Amino acid sequence: MLKQLSLETYYMKTFIPALKFEKLTGFYDKIMHLTMPEKAFKNALIEQARIKSGDHILDFGCGTLTLSLMMKQQCLEAFITGIDVDEKVLTIAENKRTDSGFEIRLDKYDGKFLPYSDETFDKVVSSLVFHHLTTVQKKQAIREIYRILKPDGEIHIADWGKPSNLLMEALFFFLRLFDGFENTSVNWKGELLNYLTGNGFKYTIECKKYDTLFGTLRLLKARK
Repeated sequence: MLKQLSLETYYMKTFIPALKFEKLTGFYDKIMHLTMPEKAFKNALIEQARIKSGDHILDFGCGTLTLSLMMKQQCLEAFITGIDVDEKVLTIAENKRTDSGFEIRLDKYDGKFLPYSDETFDKVVSSLVFHHLTTVQKKQAIREIYRILKPDGEIHIADWGKPSNLLMEALFFFLRLFDGFENTSVNWKGELLNYLTGNGFKYTIECKKYDTLFGTLRLLKARK
């Protein structure tokens, strides 16, 4: 039973790999390239973040490091840190970092507390992570992100949101079957911005949306 589990065990037991099944992790980049407008929405997320020279940026749930590498390519003078809970995906990220020659820090996330001091980062970016998290994990992650952001720091999120039409709702239904209805309910209802506001963030807005093969992807922004 859940009550008998330690908090750490609970977080690790509810951890979902990027494509749900660990055996598919190695194919993540290829599947994203074939099925999603990945370059378009990640470039839009980077443009939205307005990364400047000297900025300290955290890629929350960095996955295979695609977004981190794109940010570094666009602003060489920014300090990029990627963090993820999945050891297998971090191995892929490490190989991509080595091949790129870029200096990007990589850290392991325990699913509870970000291993950084208060007010460390100027901005946090996150792509297709929050729909994997349970309601408890979403709130915990947002609180931790708020803590490690500097005053007036920003969070920029690309993730599934409320379907924009019936077709998007039908497509998102299948993704919800895949990732779990409890985990994706906040996204499906369009409540992620409310979660940010409810945990201290202000000026929460939606900046852009994309209708995709899996539902409506929305780009969100909030400030500490």
